[in-house]
Amino acid sequence: MSMRLIRTGDEPLHARSPLRMRLGLAVWGLLWTLGGAVAFAVAGRPGWAAACAALALVTLVDVVLVIRHIRQGPHYQPGPEVPPYAPVTERGRSHERR
Repeated sequence: MSMRLIRTGDEPLHARSPLRMRLGLAVWGLLWTLGGAVAFAVAGRPGWAAACAALALVTLVDVVLVIRHIRQGPHYQPGPEVPPYAPVTERGRSHERR
């Protein structure tokens, strides 16, 4: 028997964002890529060290963007009167919005 969560209708107000999890994973990846760059540099493998350093740079940019998104806070969410998508007709096409 599986447990299903029932929608409350107020998801924009109480929705949980995966940004904090993404931040944690990005920091973890940053630590590993920096460690790899240092380890390969010490071992005399400049190609692998450069690859790890490039990946660390990409991960650092991701960390900065995630922190920026977290600091921006919640954004506008449409109210309950705005449908999430256009209803589908019998032919499978959506109604045009007026």
